[in-house]
Amino acid sequence: MKHFAIGAFSCVCLVAACAAHAQTAYPVKPVRLVVPYTPGASNDTLSRASAESMSPLLGQPIVIDNRPGAGGMIGAEHAARSTPDGYTILNVQASFATNAAIRAKMPYDVYKDFAYIGMMAKSPMIVVVHPSMPIRSVKELVGLAKKRPGDLNYGSSGTGGSNHLATELFAKTAGIRITHVPYKSIGPALVDLVGGHVQMVITSLPSALVQVKAGRLKPLGVAGEKRSTFAPEIPTVKEGGVPYVSELWWGLAAPGKTPPEIVDRLSETLRKAMQTPQLKQRYATEGAEAVPMTPPEFTKYVHAEVARWRQVVKDAGLKLE
Repeated sequence: MKHFAIGAFSCVCLVAACAAHAQTAYPVKPVRLVVPYTPGASNDTLSRASAESMSPLLGQPIVIDNRPGAGGMIGAEHAARSTPDGYTILNVQASFATNAAIRAKMPYDVYKDFAYIGMMAKSPMIVVVHPSMPIRSVKELVGLAKKRPGDLNYGSSGTGGSNHLATELFAKTAGIRITHVPYKSIGPALVDLVGGHVQMVITSLPSALVQVKAGRLKPLGVAGEKRSTFAPEIPTVKEGGVPYVSELWWGLAAPGKTPPEIVDRLSETLRKAMQTPQLKQRYATEGAEAVPMTPPEFTKYVHAEVARWRQVVKDAGLKLE
């Protein structure tokens, strides 16, 4: 019995040592970061910047894998179904939450199929109108819309997209009725806004600033909690009398059953990378600011975003796809 006990104790110690080694050994090969959009957009640019800064800290390359389609759901489903070993992670963003809010059927469960690693960055949206509009502020926009309910048109990147739901939330908060004109992406919507075919767009700060600075669009307000450091001269929507905040955000997630110690390792690496001037500057080129979050904090944030947009969908009476 004595020899058996010693042998059993040795086995337990060996298993514990192997487990500890497995935890400290990660990663032993490159990590794949799935970006569910085409190269070149903010999702891709911010993911590449984060991967480049995280790789030296992690000790292995983080390789970008672009898998666009279905509003980001193809790449997200692929990541959700991947082996939960820390070698496949996913770029999640504002549309990840709006998809879950407006679509009746999803190929994955945002609550069960993902382990949320941390946020990368946020960027406020901006309310812009055509220069011919006889208004100079959000307050005047609301006043005009109330005088002409349903007459003002706004463009978006498509039904159910972040621009669409963000504008519906603005309309509900302001107590106005405006007409939606969906496009296939935000680019054509902005082109038609510059051309005067629609009167208003709520979009990301970087996508509008070039046209604003050229005088082809008129900015009324940024939809952040405070004025943006990238355009401090533009007041917030709140300053215009509407208690409205709408921000784009980007972060990282892993398959749902990824071991917590691996999720924590990736999260810690991301937060360390976000402290570097290099990554902060890369985020700034996209009009975004680093917002470090732990896994529990980011999980709570994502779940709250899904709930918020589901309420917007319900209040606006939008049809689930």
